[in-house]
Amino acid sequence: MFSTHEDPLISVPSTAAQPLWNQAIAHPAQEFARQPLPILAGTLPPEFQGSLYRNGPARLTRNGRRVGHWFDGDGAVLAVQFAHGQATATYRYVRSAGYVEEEAVDQFLYNGYGSLAPGTLWQRLNTQLKNAANTSVLALPDGVLALWEGGWPHRLDPDTLDTLGIDDLGQLGANEPYSAHPKRHPRTGDIFNFGLVAGANATLNLYRSNPQGRIVQKAALPLNGIPLIHDWVLADRYLVFCVPPVRLNALPAVLGLKSFSDALMWQPRRGSQLIVVDADSLELVSWGEADPWFQWHFGKGYGDAHGDVVVEMVRYPDFATNQYLREVAQGAVRTPAVGQLWRLRIDPHQGHIREQVRLISQNCEFPVVGRGEDMAAAPTYLSIHRPGCGDADGELFGAIARFDPRRDCLTLADAGPGRYPSEPVVVDHPQDPRQGWVVTVVYDGHQHQSEVWIYDRDRLEDAPLCRLGLPAVIPPSFHGTWQGRTDGAA
Repeated sequence: MFSTHEDPLISVPSTAAQPLWNQAIAHPAQEFARQPLPILAGTLPPEFQGSLYRNGPARLTRNGRRVGHWFDGDGAVLAVQFAHGQATATYRYVRSAGYVEEEAVDQFLYNGYGSLAPGTLWQRLNTQLKNAANTSVLALPDGVLALWEGGWPHRLDPDTLDTLGIDDLGQLGANEPYSAHPKRHPRTGDIFNFGLVAGANATLNLYRSNPQGRIVQKAALPLNGIPLIHDWVLADRYLVFCVPPVRLNALPAVLGLKSFSDALMWQPRRGSQLIVVDADSLELVSWGEADPWFQWHFGKGYGDAHGDVVVEMVRYPDFATNQYLREVAQGAVRTPAVGQLWRLRIDPHQGHIREQVRLISQNCEFPVVGRGEDMAAAPTYLSIHRPGCGDADGELFGAIARFDPRRDCLTLADAGPGRYPSEPVVVDHPQDPRQGWVVTVVYDGHQHQSEVWIYDRDRLEDAPLCRLGLPAVIPPSFHGTWQGRTDGAA
């Protein structure tokens, strides 16, 4: 579907001589209803009880055409429920309005982040952007939200994953998106998030919700130009945003001449901007400037003993990562995009960086942290390349890793050649905060099957504690979450 030149449609390429991971996205994923999972190796820890939810693009092709960017595939959510030493799983597409319409005619009808709908220029000019509902999930007491950058969440039944409809969370307006990276405050349970509202200059909407997900407070900050902000970090008393020097050239995008992705411009002379917001009032504390970089994702954030804010991020020197992600959708990558884990120490009142340290030089992504109280000492878990592999080899991440800041040590869990683990999800032990697990969904390109792997989070170098077979292939996904079981229900 979706080039920005003469033909907005991209034919599905041959899978010959392409990497094994391409098989996972070459065809639309197959749904399945809730069913028990076989244990392939090991045993389930008896305390491992709760639900894993993962979201990602599961349909990248229709009628011989493929989307122009990985971000444009229709979202599907995987739910894996663990209870009493057993596991069951469900996998369903999110029935967004765009998905339902396109499914009925087996044709792409909507524009996307990196895709233009077929048809004449006039037809594309009047085509809406599809809410792909494909980026992340937020587990609430009474449901699960499938999240996407540019629109409202879709509410799903937590057991069947039936799509119940879009949700305004009580206060979202018609042009107020709810981003894909909400953060839950570890002490209060309140949920913070943002939404980027386009205009001549964009507005950064800020939202605070109660633990049930209902928005109880809103604020707005004007920005300069229309930037790309994907993630942010909650650091106790502060919300911290890093605005990279990427701006939208709006006119070609509005006229349907270019997709949103192709109309984004890397402008390093602008530098990056640091925005610090008070978590209680949602008022601006500081706005600072820094050297140019780009980031998709943040890891930990906390306040230190000196009153500074410490944040982690996977940082790129430029915006080549966007082209890399476009190439993933085509089944073969050629553009290197090296992201490295960095730690920044920021003066929240002045908005300037006191210290910045590169923690991991290897290419990595998806930094996640458990909910331990001592965030300074807490390890960070990431997706990373296997030794000797990288973007230059056309490979996706083939391992997960644990970075221990106390020992400055990186430990890898190598899934093996031709296997591709998803973003690690940290699961804290329900009784002992010193223990826990890491769970990931692994695609095995040799067997063309997907599995759930559970590791002892402190012993990633060992084999998984348990491997569970899934009944269908789960394409590489973006983000997941864990919802612990507290009622003991089956």
